[in-house]
Amino acid sequence: MDKFTENFVNFGENLKNMTRFLTILTLAFVSVSLMWGADPTATRYSDVQCEGSLTPYPIPETLIEYPDTLTPVYMNHVGRHGARYPASAAHTVALKKMLMKADSLGTITKQGRALMAIVDQVMERSHNQWGALDSLGIAEQRGIASRMLQNFPMLFMNGRVNAISSYSPRCMMSMFSFVHQLDRLNNKVEIFTSTGRQNSDLMRPFDVDQDYIDFRSSGRWEVPYYNFMEHTVPLTALKRVLGNEFPLPESKREAKEMALIEYYVIAGLSAMMMDVDAGVFFTTEEYNALWSTFNLRQYLQRTASTVSTVPADIASPLILNLVSTTDDFIAGKNKFTVDLRFGHAETLMPLVSLMHLPGCYYMTNYFDTVALHWCDFNVVPMAANLQMILFKSATDKYYVGCYLNEQPITLIPNNSAQFVPWSDARDYLLRCVPMYYQNF
Repeated sequence: MDKFTENFVNFGENLKNMTRFLTILTLAFVSVSLMWGADPTATRYSDVQCEGSLTPYPIPETLIEYPDTLTPVYMNHVGRHGARYPASAAHTVALKKMLMKADSLGTITKQGRALMAIVDQVMERSHNQWGALDSLGIAEQRGIASRMLQNFPMLFMNGRVNAISSYSPRCMMSMFSFVHQLDRLNNKVEIFTSTGRQNSDLMRPFDVDQDYIDFRSSGRWEVPYYNFMEHTVPLTALKRVLGNEFPLPESKREAKEMALIEYYVIAGLSAMMMDVDAGVFFTTEEYNALWSTFNLRQYLQRTASTVSTVPADIASPLILNLVSTTDDFIAGKNKFTVDLRFGHAETLMPLVSLMHLPGCYYMTNYFDTVALHWCDFNVVPMAANLQMILFKSATDKYYVGCYLNEQPITLIPNNSAQFVPWSDARDYLLRCVPMYYQNF
């Protein structure tokens, strides 16, 4: 091979190597760009999940299973009210005013007119029923009651049921729908009910706990919330209904609160059985961003966080009540085989957070990661509930199993056992309660 040919061949090989190197370098650059350009905390939950705590109850596909070596002898149940009409007219009226203003200014879009028709439907259906339990909510409670009797029939054979609720009409109606279904299926069971403000310490501690009232008014939770909101909430969906020329407030916060109002009204439609495709109004990215903001607000206001543990601590009387009623049953002092309680999402969120149940408790200083670890649609959908079942073994030992929304959940951190000795469960629950609440 002459010198010229040799040099040419070498040049070709070098060119191939250089091309290969540049290709690898380019791919690496693209990968790094994507890694730094994509938001690692962004979520892509489904439209149903983005309804958040307004999501109708997820009906379990199977009944609860437990070993045949254990016999259910007693149950504690804490439940949220079922699906309802919008809690108040405030958000719906505010959205109606926005759309009417856009209409009067001539900026409203075709999509905006479609949303106005939906809003009119909401107002018509909810007239004199704001916050009331709807037929879906009644069906949810009846379904849970039916499955409870199927899962644990021995608790209702000549058993006694005690049920309490908060004074809220939707909680009262949830309780009566539940126990009415129990009575329909087994009219031999004795049922005792109580509703009213006398139950607020357990069912509405957020109304009566002064430390929590002070926390809410202090605004400590607002700093991380509004910082997140102003960086996360998109205005694109709002502009698609009001029009690009609609004069949004100069305050970025006010404009983004308007966007959250649109989100809240649309997210609540399924709970009142209005079949509307949220995808008409939100992209997946927009719906997730809006949900994550609403989700963070609930996390900061209703659970233990690095901002404050007070929102969870208010469930201490309820945990102590769960312990005392179980203790009394074992000692023969509690004659009920089932204790039912009906409250709110704001009753359950603190409770399961204080208990550190998986998926219900998350501590971080990076609040943009909350949506990856604490999701209100998993914790408190409509009719959410926590069931603690006391079992007795053939050797007269007591065990407890926990179920969140009728799905098994472990009680004690770093302990994978589904059924734990009551003595261990009792000790753990009492350790969850701050010392100044305890009277044991």
